[in-house]
Amino acid sequence: MAPIAVGDVLPDGTLSYFDADDKLQQVSVHSLAAGKKVIIFGVPGAFTPTCSLKHVPGFIEKAGELKSKGVDEIICISVNDPFVMKAWAKTYPENKDVKFLADGSATYTHALGLELNLGNKGLGTRSRRFALLVDDLKVKAANVESGGEFTVSSADDILKAL
Repeated sequence: MAPIAVGDVLPDGTLSYFDADDKLQQVSVHSLAAGKKVIIFGVPGAFTPTCSLKHVPGFIEKAGELKSKGVDEIICISVNDPFVMKAWAKTYPENKDVKFLADGSATYTHALGLELNLGNKGLGTRSRRFALLVDDLKVKAANVESGGEFTVSSADDILKAL
């Protein structure tokens, strides 16, 4: 399957998270993105060095600036279960704007065409590192990294696309 690209309609899918009352919830991507300007960024794994030290903090730090440019939602997805995503989100107590959503079986990541096979490293199927800018379900920017790089999918890169 070809990776999602500029001009594509964002596929729908279901992701999981724990709400403020610690109840497991499921949410459709379209319910979060329809009629809105959203950023969806994906990372290979929670608690991994580049994801935890660079990618996620960049979106947390730039959230105000992104929102001032019309972004309604900032969504981080990873091929991890919702328990892991909840624990990872708690490591960012300053975060008020980035939603951490779990794609436990990589079903949504596969629908985006952005799965990454890391089975040879004992990590199974993961997500490629990416950042999408989506306006009312239409992809306006699709910044997808090659291999283990972190050169095109940062919050600053998305700011340039706004």
